Amino acid sequence: MANRHLSRSIATQSLFEWDFNGQQNGVIDRIVDRNLKEFAPGLDDRVFVDRLVHEVVVGRRKLDHIIEKAAPEWPIEKIAIIDRNVLRIGLWELLFADRKEVPARVAINEAIEVAKTYGGENSGKFVNGVLGTVYKEIGEPGKDDVPLKKKRLKDVPYEDMPIEKLGGAVIYARHPDGAPRLAFVHDIFGHWTLSKGHLEKDQVEEIATTRKIKEEIGIDIRIIEKLAENEYVASNPETGKIRKRVTYYLAEAPFQPLKLEEGKGGLDDVRWFPLTSVPELKMYDDVVPIVTRALNRLSNI
Repeated sequence: MANRHLSRSIATQSLFEWDFNGQQNGVIDRIVDRNLKEFAPGLDDRVFVDRLVHEVVVGRRKLDHIIEKAAPEWPIEKIAIIDRNVLRIGLWELLFADRKEVPARVAINEAIEVAKTYGGENSGKFVNGVLGTVYKEIGEPGKDDVPLKKKRLKDVPYEDMPIEKLGGAVIYARHPDGAPRLAFVHDIFGHWTLSKGHLEKDQVEEIATTRKIKEEIGIDIRIIEKLAENEYVASNPETGKIRKRVTYYLAEAPFQPLKLEEGKGGLDDVRWFPLTSVPELKMYDDVVPIVTRALNRLSNI
């Protein structure tokens, strides 16, 4: 069933992009194709992704009406785009999917996990509240069941979790006016963040990071020093919980146009920013201290 979690993530990301861009007719299939190719090239449950997306697109008005009934203080257009699409998928699975295939508690717990992964700080609680209200209204079916996923993941000690290594960098360049600029990539969830990439086993981390950043934003960098390591636990759809360990560097680059890797799913922009603009950018909480450390270091260069 691990593939189902990945499928829900792909469906959520695809619906987010579709919704964000105005719910244009005839584009959702292309969005799904691109996201599957980028994030799940070996997925063997494409039918499930297509069904989730199709049911939400076709039944959106009915699902939105239910959401507004369950959360009357939140008009649908006021709900964050990622949250409302997680809710649409979760509601469809809760109310209309085959309960033998997707028990009610699984539908709710999966929606909460996806919301925590892709939404804001309170997304999980919000999704839990709305779906919980609907769940009680339909009589709490299967309330005594324990999802298999929880049973499996609870038994994995932290020290035994597999580690996935990534490398990223705070990249700066000197503008022709003499002032430094920092490079950030923008993801489809509305955050400016740092360019990074997955590192294969036994690769030299600095060399591999340089290559990954070249692939992602089209620029050669020179690593100056290591800034920090950031480790967090994530859910891998194939192996369960994993430890993601990201090594961030301070790097220098020539000031030249940045070009986002073609077909790069999850990212939609890349830009240089003057240092005075950086504090105003919307960034993830774990990225802020790394950028701050880089800014302090740059003040001494």
